Amino acid sequence: MSGTGTIAARVKRLDNAGEDILRVVLKPEGADRFPGWAPGAHIDLVLPIAAGDGEPVVRQYSLCSDPQDLSEYQIAVLRDPNSRGGSSWIHDQLKEGGPITIGMPRNHFPFQPGQRTLFIAGGIGITPILPMARQAEAEGRDWRMVVAVRSRQRLPLGDDLAGLPQERIHYHFDEEAGLLDLASLLAPLGSETIVYSCGPKPLLNALQERNSGAPWQFRFERFAAEPVVTGGNRPFDIICRSSGKRLHVPADKSILQVLREVGIKVESSCRDGVCGTCEVRVLSGTPEHRDSVLTPEEREEGGYMMVCVSRAVSDVLELDI
Repeated sequence: MSGTGTIAARVKRLDNAGEDILRVVLKPEGADRFPGWAPGAHIDLVLPIAAGDGEPVVRQYSLCSDPQDLSEYQIAVLRDPNSRGGSSWIHDQLKEGGPITIGMPRNHFPFQPGQRTLFIAGGIGITPILPMARQAEAEGRDWRMVVAVRSRQRLPLGDDLAGLPQERIHYHFDEEAGLLDLASLLAPLGSETIVYSCGPKPLLNALQERNSGAPWQFRFERFAAEPVVTGGNRPFDIICRSSGKRLHVPADKSILQVLREVGIKVESSCRDGVCGTCEVRVLSGTPEHRDSVLTPEEREEGGYMMVCVSRAVSDVLELDI
């Protein structure tokens, strides 16, 4: 599910939600309610600082509030010591009552419950998982959750987690129990279980590796794009359906760059193939997917691509732009 366009909002409240974690509560500006969303959705925050190319800095954050309460949106932001300016600005400069532009909710991590569901949240990865667990509980489904963090002080959104049945949640603190024993956790799972996870790269990579050949299904969302092993960039052409323009994409430029150079505006945000903002429909040709958004099935279908990072296998791609 993809949303385009922006929304005017204001900061309703800022709360401490764990060590170096800030809960940002937003309210709509000039309206009574925000657009609807479903668990797994995220929004963009358009920050009033400029990136290297002069474009505003845009960051993506999962919605962690109640989808039934559209009077507000809630996100949680971890202060990243390696911040490129986004999280540090939010922690240090964002003020209660101040205006902020956000993007429409988009969802590339939809929750589709299985007969049984196991949620595995690594640190701030609890944000998209929390609304999923609330839905599973409200629908009377069979679910469990593992929340893995470095220490008790770094537990995110503890008050929200306390509102869920505690007998269904296992809290794992690395400083007290060592690394999470994924082998023991996953060994009993059968084909009736779907594992949903969000968290740091080592956790998701380990889960992907253990999912290979396993009966349980795995769905996940990454914080950052995985490196793509390719044979290098090859040039190709794109055809824009709306105008009929044929444009050349050289090896040293992305589709997004080429489109912008000729004045064709495509919404973009992360430019790393993670957020899904620049998703474009492919009408003909074969894309070379380099994103971390599309599922293997969606890649096989080849109907959509992320033009910030993905390229072409075929000599020509026709795009619905």
